[in-house]
Amino acid sequence: MRLPASELAKAIHHCRHAFQSAAIFSLFINLLMLFPSIYMMQVYDRVLGSNSTSTLLMLTLLAVVLFAMMGALEWIRSQILIRVSARFDLLLNERLYRVLFRQSLLSGGKSSAQPLSDLLVLRQFLTGNGLFAFFDAPWLPVYVGLLFLFHYSFGVIVIISAILLILLAIWNEKATHDDLDQANKVSVESTNITARNLRNAEVVHALGMLPDLMSRWKEKQHKLIMLQARASEKAGLIAALSKTYRLTIQSLILGLGAWLAIDKQISPGLMIGGSILMGRALAPIDLMIGSWKQFLSARTAYERLNTLLAQFPAELDHMPLPAPKGSLRVEQAVVAPPGSKTAVLKGLSFGIEAGTFVALIGASASGKSTLARALLGIWPAAGGAIRLDGADVVQLDRGLVGSYIGYLPQDVELFDGSIADNIARFGELDANKVVAAAQAAGVHDMILHLPQGYDTEIGSTGGALSAGQRQRVGLARALYGDPVLVVLDEPNSNLDDQGEQALAVSLAGLKQRGCTIIVITHRVGILGLVDRIMVLNEGLLVLDGPRDEVLAKLNQRPMPAPVQGA
Repeated sequence: MRLPASELAKAIHHCRHAFQSAAIFSLFINLLMLFPSIYMMQVYDRVLGSNSTSTLLMLTLLAVVLFAMMGALEWIRSQILIRVSARFDLLLNERLYRVLFRQSLLSGGKSSAQPLSDLLVLRQFLTGNGLFAFFDAPWLPVYVGLLFLFHYSFGVIVIISAILLILLAIWNEKATHDDLDQANKVSVESTNITARNLRNAEVVHALGMLPDLMSRWKEKQHKLIMLQARASEKAGLIAALSKTYRLTIQSLILGLGAWLAIDKQISPGLMIGGSILMGRALAPIDLMIGSWKQFLSARTAYERLNTLLAQFPAELDHMPLPAPKGSLRVEQAVVAPPGSKTAVLKGLSFGIEAGTFVALIGASASGKSTLARALLGIWPAAGGAIRLDGADVVQLDRGLVGSYIGYLPQDVELFDGSIADNIARFGELDANKVVAAAQAAGVHDMILHLPQGYDTEIGSTGGALSAGQRQRVGLARALYGDPVLVVLDEPNSNLDDQGEQALAVSLAGLKQRGCTIIVITHRVGILGLVDRIMVLNEGLLVLDGPRDEVLAKLNQRPMPAPVQGA
């Protein structure tokens, strides 16, 4: 049974016409490559024998024209491959970018940008000299046949030489594969660890952790250097042997040609032409050996991308659904964090009608943040279902439904760009909506006092903004565009009294507008606004009901025992 082609194979197949064009240009380039031998043969056998300067002039003019034509064809072929690489990138970059975020969601943020680097390696290989060798190598039999026509000994020598160089290439592969494969893995691991450490630079500096972290990094770096050096030593030795043999055999075949010319078996022109033609025949093999490391890197990148894309199949297009109203239904939902086999939420079932203001409370590690992520489809349910207006929240098109949802995580991350861009979620900038969201979050006046106002550039950590200011900008982002469902995880954890008051006003405004609100909080100040309180304990829903009723029960006993089947 024939397996379906991978996405990378399909992308390459999509570019097949360009590769075919490059192969056709290679045909004419290699035909023109025969002319240096023909030119030398004519000069030695015809011009020197007749002392005809007019013949020499015409041959030379023809040579110049053909060489210029060959150079033009070489340039066109390189331009074709440059466009192939760009097309290959365009076919995959958006898909790969989406996969990176899906991988990050399912791995708890442990994803890296290495796949984008792998795509760059493939694109560079498609435009490198190493690929030209694969287009020119099929012409080896043609050169061998011509050398046999010159003299059978030339043909025998070039066949033996080609076999020896191919054996050297195989030796190169066997000798360097394991070391380069390990080096690539160590390099990716070291890069990912360093990136994570850099994100925590403040803690590293404050706690004096840099020497110890650097020591661990140096261990990996030393291992990487040793693996690469060992592979390079082997590859360098094999490349030197290959080059030495090729130069030696070219000189020896010239000597053989001279001996045959003295013996009147061939002409002096064939002696020179045979040497040139043999060098041309062996050049693609020598180029393959020289670019073998680049080829191995491209192959490793291809395998990694193939594996990644197979793990995350392309999402099917779904029929657009009507705008959601904010009704939630949880049906025996079992949720575990990415990479964990232990369920945090254990068979929760409940419903939240559109326009309801719900407070989600409970002890630390009771599953509140996990439930918030599950309600938004960030973490898929391992069992059961979570539905927004009847549709499975995981299956919804995030590009369409995202504008109807507001989310403020516990750890607020802003993005590189202006404050306005961050509030507008980096979509089309609507100044009125940006200001309205900032005012709803009570952060408008604070932004106006910044040096550039809404145009102030900030980084992923918020730049000069305090934790409370970042949180309020994150709240404005959550409120942007009048969402129908807003989930806020500890929205007042970094707010002062003024920020608390602004948050209360924002929540009251959302409630008045009929927005479904779910707030995770440890503070009682917000509870006066809510319609309903849900209490989690050890991943189970232990209390659920109207605010006053639940508060009364909590006053009687601080934390009820989990109710099975809740």
